[in-house]
Amino acid sequence: MKGMIVIDKELCKGCSYCIDACPLGVIAIEEKFNRKGIFPVSPAHPEKCTGCCICAQMCPEVAIEVYRDLEATPARKR
Repeated sequence: MKGMIVIDKELCKGCSYCIDACPLGVIAIEEKFNRKGIFPVSPAHPEKCTGCCICAQMCPEVAIEVYRDLEATPARKR
């Protein structure tokens, strides 16, 4: 399954819970800070994302949205 994450960088507080939780290492801390002076996270390797939603479940700020591409999923698994 192909997935995609969208991170609201202004909501992100840089706690890195999502980085620790992601089994595929999709997320990393950015080198630029946001308006609050916090280094937010971003999808460093978006091609690896499967849409498992673990990162979004771990985010205390609800700053991560996960999307799944059902067309990339075999019909028997839908």
